[in-house]
Amino acid sequence: MTMNEDRLGGTAKNVGGQVEEGFGRATGDVKTQVQGKARQMEGTLQEVYGQAKETAADAAEAIREAGGEAGDFLRTTIEQRPYTTAAVALGIGYLIGRFGHRPY
Repeated sequence: MTMNEDRLGGTAKNVGGQVEEGFGRATGDVKTQVQGKARQMEGTLQEVYGQAKETAADAAEAIREAGGEAGDFLRTTIEQRPYTTAAVALGIGYLIGRFGHRPY
């Protein structure tokens, strides 16, 4: 898994915030310390957002792969058992027609 721009940017903000907070602590400037903490929090949120994006992208890829595998399985089954496949298709069609019929 590679880091995306959001994760990299978040990490940079987090480190920058730590430096800013440390500088504020060293100089006794409370405002700079608070700004540093705020920047760290912003960086952490951006990192979490980047991780969520990566997780969603990985899940989408897994779904695409599973769909391709299901298609391959279906194709192989149809090729190896054409009569069984036709019988199943006819049965499904019959059931749809039977239960989908509306009396007028």
